[in-house]
Amino acid sequence: MGFFSLGNSQNTYLGIWYKKISVRTVVWVANREIPLVNFSGILTVLDPGILSLVNGTNSLIWSPNVMWVGRHTVAQLMESGNLVVKDVNDNILWQSFDYPCDTLLPSMKLGKNFVTGQEWHLSSWKSSDDPAHGDFSFWCDPQGYPQLILRNGSIELHRFGPWNGIGFTGIPNVKPNPIYKYGMVYTNEEVYYGYELISLVVSRLTLSHDDVIQRWIWIDRTQE
Repeated sequence: MGFFSLGNSQNTYLGIWYKKISVRTVVWVANREIPLVNFSGILTVLDPGILSLVNGTNSLIWSPNVMWVGRHTVAQLMESGNLVVKDVNDNILWQSFDYPCDTLLPSMKLGKNFVTGQEWHLSSWKSSDDPAHGDFSFWCDPQGYPQLILRNGSIELHRFGPWNGIGFTGIPNVKPNPIYKYGMVYTNEEVYYGYELISLVVSRLTLSHDDVIQRWIWIDRTQE
């Protein structure tokens, strides 16, 4: 996790990327709407325990949209790629997995929590050099038999068919495989789609800025 820039832009962002992949592959961006413009930024915990990104003049650029009070707040980057803020008892107060960008990593959720109203969805970048919110989003519709939906703004572009307990009827070519297992979780509290890796590969699901859903797998032998 650290600061990075894209293309020829001087805008700087705080993000998370893979450590062992030679091509920098960003999977989450904190300040995607408000970049740093002078290469000067600090991620810190301000009183009373608020994780904050400030610029060179100490102006607040980004902070989680929740507030907690505690003297022993700790921010930690997990091996899963999840940035979490915990209290002294290791209770998670906030996590980046609850606020996806354009990438769905293993253990992330695509769906809705009926108790809190929280929704997890992907939102595309504006362009390959601009991680701000783009036109497209990828949702899980929890009504009836859950299904995945690709949208352009509020317009539905594609539905992937309802979940039948094994897969989505609209994408029958996606089948059980030796790389990852996927499924829907449906309880009284929440419904979501997710996946877990079952092999020693790096894989992610993304929504591109030009409305394409893609599954990526890193091949270490060819570095591609």
